[in-house]
Amino acid sequence: MHRRRFKQTTSLEERLAEQAQRLHQEAKSLPPGIEQERAVRKARQAETGAHISEWLNSPGLQPPK
Repeated sequence: MHRRRFKQTTSLEERLAEQAQRLHQEAKSLPPGIEQERAVRKARQAETGAHISEWLNSPGLQPPK
């Protein structure tokens, strides 16, 4: 099997932030209920993922010696 490779044009943080923004907009258009809660939860998870990725890639984080 040959593995397909895809070169990302934007950073993970940017993609997660865009996804979070899109999900927040989607949640606003949905009526109150389970679907709206799911969209909000996914948006929060995307925001958290972006923050964690930024933190892990920050220059202040040093490997143990």
